[in-house]
Amino acid sequence: MYKIDHYIGGQTVGATSDRTAPIYDPSNGTVQGEVGLACKIDINLAVTVASEAFETWSDVGLMKRVSIMFKFRELLEKNRDELCRHVVKEHGKVWDDAMGEITRGIEIVENACGIPEMLKGDYSQQVGDGIDVYSTRQALGVVCSITPFNFPAMVPLWTIPLAIACGNTFILKPSERDPSCANVMARLFSEAGLPDGVFNVVHGDKVAVDCILEHEGIEAVSFVGSTPVAEYIYHLGTANNKRVQALGGAKNHAIIMPDADIDQAVDAMIGAAFGSAGERCMALSVAVVVGNDIADEMINKIKYQAINIKVGCGMVTDNEMGPLITKEHCDRVKRLISEGQGQGAKVVLDGREFEGPKGNKNGYFCGPTILDNVTKDMSVYKEEIFGPVLVVVRVESYDEAVKLVQNHEYGNGTCIFTRDGDIARNFTRKIKVGMVGVNVPLPVPLAFHSFGGWKRSIFGDHHMYGPEGVRFWTKIKTVTSRWPTSIMAGANLSFPSSD
Repeated sequence: MYKIDHYIGGQTVGATSDRTAPIYDPSNGTVQGEVGLACKIDINLAVTVASEAFETWSDVGLMKRVSIMFKFRELLEKNRDELCRHVVKEHGKVWDDAMGEITRGIEIVENACGIPEMLKGDYSQQVGDGIDVYSTRQALGVVCSITPFNFPAMVPLWTIPLAIACGNTFILKPSERDPSCANVMARLFSEAGLPDGVFNVVHGDKVAVDCILEHEGIEAVSFVGSTPVAEYIYHLGTANNKRVQALGGAKNHAIIMPDADIDQAVDAMIGAAFGSAGERCMALSVAVVVGNDIADEMINKIKYQAINIKVGCGMVTDNEMGPLITKEHCDRVKRLISEGQGQGAKVVLDGREFEGPKGNKNGYFCGPTILDNVTKDMSVYKEEIFGPVLVVVRVESYDEAVKLVQNHEYGNGTCIFTRDGDIARNFTRKIKVGMVGVNVPLPVPLAFHSFGGWKRSIFGDHHMYGPEGVRFWTKIKTVTSRWPTSIMAGANLSFPSSD
C-alpha cells in the first residue's frame, strides 16, 4: 500500500481532511494505495502559494522558461519507464499504449520550448503622427487543469507546459483514480529548476473541483471528461468569471465507402475501437458502412482480428488490451451491450463473459465486442460507451452516412475511408466535427496544431494546445504610444483618429 499526497510549493503536503480514496489495480481488482482528497483549506493553500510564485515567475525571461522546459523534457525521457509503470498499474492500459501516451505528451513539451516564437506580438509604426501601436500576449495568473483518468500523463501535458511557458502558475487536479503520474511530473519539474509554487498538484473529487471553480484567485480552468461534467464545469466556472475550456464526450463515426481499401479500414478500426480498451475520447466507436456489399466482408474481417486480440494485465509484454478502469465502469459497459442486444442489435462478438487470465480473475475486463445492425435510436449508438465496443450501422448512401454524423449531439472526431478525392474533400469541408481524418482513424492533431471538437463535445471558445492553447492561457494587451517631439499640435477635444 502506498499513499499519494498533494504537491504544493515544491514539497509533498498531506491532505488537511481525513478523506481518502482507494487506488485500485484494475487488472486484479485489489486496492494498491490511497490518495488524500483536498478540501477548501488545501485549495486555498495551493492558490496562495501559486499567487505568490506568479509575482516573480511572470517576470522571468522567456529564454529562462525555455531552458527549464528543455530540461523537463529531458527528465521525462529519462523517467519514461517510471511514468509508464504508474499508467499501467493505475489505469490498466498495456505497456506499449502507455508509452505512446507519454510520447505524445512529450511532443507538447517540445512545442512549448518554442514559446518565444508563439508569444511574439504585432507592431504597427506611425499609425498616426508620431504614434505607434503594438500588441503583446501576457499571462493570466494562477490557472488550473482538471484532467481525466484515461490519459493520466498525456492530458496533463496538453496543458501544463504551455500554460507555464506563457508565464502562468499552475494547479493540477488529476483524476483520483490514477494520481501518481501527476506527482512524478511535479518532482521532475522541481528537478528541472522550476521555482517552487509555479506547479502544484492537489488531489481530490467533486469537493476539490467545486472549490477550484468558485475560488476567486484562479483565472482559468481547463477540463477534459464527460459531457455532463464538462457542461457543469463550464457554467459554474464562467459564472465565477473564469475563462473555461471544457472538453466533453464523443461518439466518433468512421464512414467506410464502397471504394475504400477494406483491409486498411479493418486494421484502422481494430486499433481505434479496441485500443486502450476503448477508453479514449477519440476512439472510433461507430462504423458506418455504406452498402451491404462490403459490410459483411468488413465485419467478418474485424471479428477475425478482434478474436485474436490478447487481453490481460498491462505489465505482460505480449498483451494488447488491458482492463477497464473500475468495476462500476466495466458493469456499465456490459449493461449497454445487453441493452443494445435487447433493442435489436446483433452481437457478432461478445466480450461480456471474458474472463481475465490466471491471477487476474477479479480484474475489470470486458473483451472486444462487435454489434451489427445498430440503429440511431439505440442506447449503444446514442451514448458514449467508453469501452471496447464497436457498433456497426449499415446505410445505403454517402448522404445517409453524413446525416448520421451531422445529427449526433457530439462532434469530437470522425473519419472517412475512401479513394475518392471529391468525396473526401466534400466530407472534410462540410462535416460538423472538430477533428477529421481521411483514411486516418485517429485524427489527433500534432502538438503544433490544436485539439478539440464541436457541438456538445466542447464548452468554451478555445481548443487545447497548439496556437489555441497559447490564446487560452494568455490575454492580449494593445499599447498605443507617442513620445514628445519638438513640434506638438496642441490640445484636441475631438475623438482621436489617424489623420
